[in-house]
Amino acid sequence: MAALLPNGLSDAAFTKALSALRAAVGAQWVLNSDSDRQSYIDPYALGDGMDHDCAAIVAPASVEEVQAIVRIANQFKVPLWPVGRGKNLGYGAASPAEKGNVILDLSRMNRILDVNVQQANCLLEPGVGYFDLFRHLQEKKLPLWMSVPGNSWGSVVGNALDRGIGYTPYGDHCEQICGMEVVLPDGSLVRTGMGAMEGSATWQSYKYGYGPGWDQMFMQSNLGIVTKAGVWLQPAPEMTAKVELALPNFDDADWAIDILCDLRRRDVIQHNIVFGSPVRAASTMSQRADWYQGKGALPDAVSEEMMKKLKLGWWNAKISLFGHEGTVKAQVELIRKLFEPRLGKPLAFDLWKQGDPPEKSAQGVPSTFGLQCVNWYGGRGGHLSFAPVLPQDGKLALDYARKIKAYYEAIGQDYYASFTIGRRHINNVSLILYSRDDPEGVARANTLYRHLLGEAAKHGFGEYRGHISYMADVASTYDFGGGALRQLNDRVKAALDPNNIIAPGRNGIGLPGSATSREVRP
Repeated sequence: MAALLPNGLSDAAFTKALSALRAAVGAQWVLNSDSDRQSYIDPYALGDGMDHDCAAIVAPASVEEVQAIVRIANQFKVPLWPVGRGKNLGYGAASPAEKGNVILDLSRMNRILDVNVQQANCLLEPGVGYFDLFRHLQEKKLPLWMSVPGNSWGSVVGNALDRGIGYTPYGDHCEQICGMEVVLPDGSLVRTGMGAMEGSATWQSYKYGYGPGWDQMFMQSNLGIVTKAGVWLQPAPEMTAKVELALPNFDDADWAIDILCDLRRRDVIQHNIVFGSPVRAASTMSQRADWYQGKGALPDAVSEEMMKKLKLGWWNAKISLFGHEGTVKAQVELIRKLFEPRLGKPLAFDLWKQGDPPEKSAQGVPSTFGLQCVNWYGGRGGHLSFAPVLPQDGKLALDYARKIKAYYEAIGQDYYASFTIGRRHINNVSLILYSRDDPEGVARANTLYRHLLGEAAKHGFGEYRGHISYMADVASTYDFGGGALRQLNDRVKAALDPNNIIAPGRNGIGLPGSATSREVRP
């Protein structure tokens, strides 16, 4: 790999910047060798990943070091790309949106600063991973549960800041954030919510403080670097119940989604419900070649064989219930009443109550098992996720799924889809699997993503989270008022970060040509 410079920076200026960074954090924590940079490239990149190569990596150990790094970055006009643990797999991992940024790796800042059992919250640094927090709660025997995403390698705080989700009552991770400490683009430090008061006793208890609430401004943004965040945890319930639904027909999505959405709106079901296709389940325990080696998309007949052997439905969902014993048992009976007559068989619920083996419970347990799906096509596997937000309407969701499935098949891609049902919305997660060793498959993935983006926008469905290669494209679909929201974001960015130091281009903010684009520097 050839040496790379940040956009518009001379070799001499960048050498001085690296020297200043080494003086601030220690020489061993500023990395710019070819092998170091290679290790931060997106492992699922469409191609070789060099379009998102970094110029160097700096890894601070404290908020004071983060502040020093930001001030040096402003002095030399070096753009920084902050990551918590760099495990945002499927969205670009640690790689920056703009080639040549310096990655600000916060994984050394990995302290669990506080866990308050009575208040059911904790205070974390951004390098704390899901396995770290889970181990801490288990070893201390604390009666608190956490929510985890499908892939749990990443940062608890980082996932929440990117509006990631889990599958317990605390599964809307951004909603569990309560109080942040943020280094602003000029190196100054701010605490949000009640933390704005020196010595606050309620920083992790009340989100809003006095005046405007800034926490959302630091989510999916590039307006600052979060160095601490409060996270709410779930008090361990008295009982849980869990059951798997296997719906035999594609058209069952219509009525089943309507029932599940109603239960979710009423908080009978308190978690995000994933409602997925056969390939979603099969790809974690097998490869495509185990089922089909022909050209084109997987035929429905093969999907039906897969369903039969793996005891799947066309749509498959896991439902969990949490609460007091009487409440959970009543909810079990309600779900039986709603689904068993339609399915023609009894549902098999697993009940757990305090004192039973923990593995039987429905608590969130970190896992990376879901990542097995990238092996579906063999080779160096990867995946892209496209997940537009739909209204809660079963017929609309089914009609949309039918249209998307037809396009997958028309271009020769195996249909992998799920509906994630939230409180008032549905995310139609269209996962795009590919092998990086197959140029045709990689090109097909790009074509499919762009088609899905355009098709969703045509229906008024917006993507809520984007891969680094498509951030500008996703942002452009938010086009009300001639892109008024993007203009507002750029105006705030220009005011807080006139040098466009923090994550230029993240989610379409601070792109070249915007109010914060950088000029060529000597």
